[in-house]
Amino acid sequence: MADDDSAPRTLLLTLSGRDRPGVTSAVLATIAGAGVEVLDLEQIVLRGRLILGVLITTPHDWKRLRSAVESTALDLDMHVEVERGVGDNKSRGEGRSHVTVIGFPLKASAMAAITGRIADNGGNIDRIERMARYPVTAIDLHVSGADPERLRTALAIEAAHQSIDVAVQPANLLRHGMRLIVMDVDSTLIQGEVIEMLAAHAGCEAAVAEITDRAMRGEVDFEESLRTRVALLAGLDASAIAKVYDEITITPGARTMVRTLNRLGYRFAIVSGGFTQITERLAEDLGIHFSRANTLEVVDGRLTGRIIGPIIDRAGKAAALRDFAAAVGVPVGSVIAIGDGANDLDMLSAAGLGVAYNAKPVVREAADTSVSVPYLDAIVYLLGISREEVEAADAAHGIDTPAPPVG
Repeated sequence: MADDDSAPRTLLLTLSGRDRPGVTSAVLATIAGAGVEVLDLEQIVLRGRLILGVLITTPHDWKRLRSAVESTALDLDMHVEVERGVGDNKSRGEGRSHVTVIGFPLKASAMAAITGRIADNGGNIDRIERMARYPVTAIDLHVSGADPERLRTALAIEAAHQSIDVAVQPANLLRHGMRLIVMDVDSTLIQGEVIEMLAAHAGCEAAVAEITDRAMRGEVDFEESLRTRVALLAGLDASAIAKVYDEITITPGARTMVRTLNRLGYRFAIVSGGFTQITERLAEDLGIHFSRANTLEVVDGRLTGRIIGPIIDRAGKAAALRDFAAAVGVPVGSVIAIGDGANDLDMLSAAGLGVAYNAKPVVREAADTSVSVPYLDAIVYLLGISREEVEAADAAHGIDTPAPPVG
């Protein structure tokens, strides 16, 4: 730094070194006596190393303050740089976005590719935060200067190449106003398909699974496929429904997601092309507020192979989402929808944020973002909630969480 006598308008103080209690207070106490204003302040700790940046207005005797800060840094066994400037921070550019990157694992080559595409689209990374380091790695990038829609398209292509998940959301108040989550059930909230599990008890699993797969890819009409599959269950003892419920595996992270967001006042709904005999029990067991699904007809203790009432199909799911939003009193733009199959497409499109979860290609291509890691609670990272915050809230309620890996 040139040592001339011209007084700069601002000073940027950057300290780095081993983290320990009292560093920030010592630095601020040093500059407090100079009567300066703090214009900006940021600090991060990475594996025990602290980096502290303080942007301040300049006192008349700025060299004296610089010497005082250098002395404080020496006492703290830290390195300090003092950079002169001519003004405050520039305001962030237009096109502000949150870019959330999730990897399992997250390789340096993938992050290099994503940040490269951000730069290619004119974006500047203003801030980086780690949201989780296990069981997945999640990083949130605050980006300015790039159109969010164009950036989403570019990063979706790169994410597919890198086998990671990337979500791009405009940095506005709407992200903080998300208060309703509407989820598909089969292969989203739970692992597997209930109708195939019923079919296993009826001895027709292979035939039903083949039709289910075609329906989820959008190759056949959902209502037609559902009626065909349910007809194959005719004569099955209704007690098989309870057996299937006991066989259900909840998707890892689902309970954590619901528990965490319920604490923040979120409301949850499930909407399914499956059956009320299952979904209503799921809703009660998991603390979900609304549910809608089809109802299997049962006569004399056996399935008739028919469905009672209108079919909850692709359009029916979107209609249910709107009904749930009205019941909660939020606009559909404040709804997050999560699904995996073609019959979820209208629901994902209607929501403010449509998330394709371990979804078929046609759904990944149409959704706002996709999550392909096997943990449903990764959704909370898209909302700016870190794993550390989740664990702290659980600990306060006496809930143990697995210890992170060492390293």
